[in-house]
Amino acid sequence: MAYGLVSATFAASLVTSPAIGAYLSRAYGDSLVVVLASAIAMLDICFILVAVPESLPEKMRPASWGAPISWEQADPFASLKKVGQDSTVLLICITVFLSYLPEAGQYSSFFLYLRQIMGFSSESVAAFIAVLGLLSIVAQTVVLSLLMRSIGNKNTILLGLGFQILQLAWYGFGSEPWMMWAAGAVAAMSSITFPAVSALVSRTADPDQQGVGQGMITGIRGLCNGLGPALYGFIFYIFHVELDEVPDGGEEVERHTQLHQQSAIIPGPPFLFGACSVLLALLVALFIPEHTQGGSRAGSWKKHASAHGHQHSAQPPEAKEPLLQDTNV
Repeated sequence: MAYGLVSATFAASLVTSPAIGAYLSRAYGDSLVVVLASAIAMLDICFILVAVPESLPEKMRPASWGAPISWEQADPFASLKKVGQDSTVLLICITVFLSYLPEAGQYSSFFLYLRQIMGFSSESVAAFIAVLGLLSIVAQTVVLSLLMRSIGNKNTILLGLGFQILQLAWYGFGSEPWMMWAAGAVAAMSSITFPAVSALVSRTADPDQQGVGQGMITGIRGLCNGLGPALYGFIFYIFHVELDEVPDGGEEVERHTQLHQQSAIIPGPPFLFGACSVLLALLVALFIPEHTQGGSRAGSWKKHASAHGHQHSAQPPEAKEPLLQDTNV
């Protein structure tokens, strides 16, 4: 539920910020939008420093701000190197990669696609984002809570992936504006996937190792944020879908839309590729164990975290254990 509320808060920002940004840009120019966004980001940092409590247990915190940091601690790929050490974590990470890769590509190009291929005006795009944000808030709070209690984590993930496949296929074959609006409602339901995945990892990780467990998932998402836009751009290119800038409104937008619809066999080929990728993620997620076997095995990443404070107590490589502590999901 907590991860759903965090995601819903992010979705709430989508309701107002596009409209506010569009208005300020039109009235005062893009410079004010950039300055205001930077000021809000700085205010957010100050709020975190002052008001957000430290979640790391007292015994795990560094002795001081000047505590030495090893190269292993500074390695941004350190958490990704541990993915293959446990089958459950490996399945979760593969699911996240295959499902978030098309989502990251979609974020980078979809609204431009609506604007230049589907003929949406700037106001229609802002309204689409606002409606999608409102529906996502409902999905990630009310709907997610009901699903987690009734069908459990794993089935919620599978349901979210199913909605994502339907949404991407609809985007791929849709050629009318009303189809985009309908698919947007399905996209809001697919937003329950990542909170459910985060909750699954949180319930299976040790209390003092939540950051490492979530860091693996976040690392996979960061990798997708780099690969997804490039992949979507490449698919648009090989299918000769040109996302060229066109004037706002008027006959030029309508002519550009009609020209694309007449020449394209598939309106949105990258979205169909994304649907196939999420279908693979769904097949992988079927093998994620809903209930792990009993036991009290500490994760190997727990030893990795403690090794920085106790270098002399390092254990041999053959003593590695699964990443996540076994517990009932």
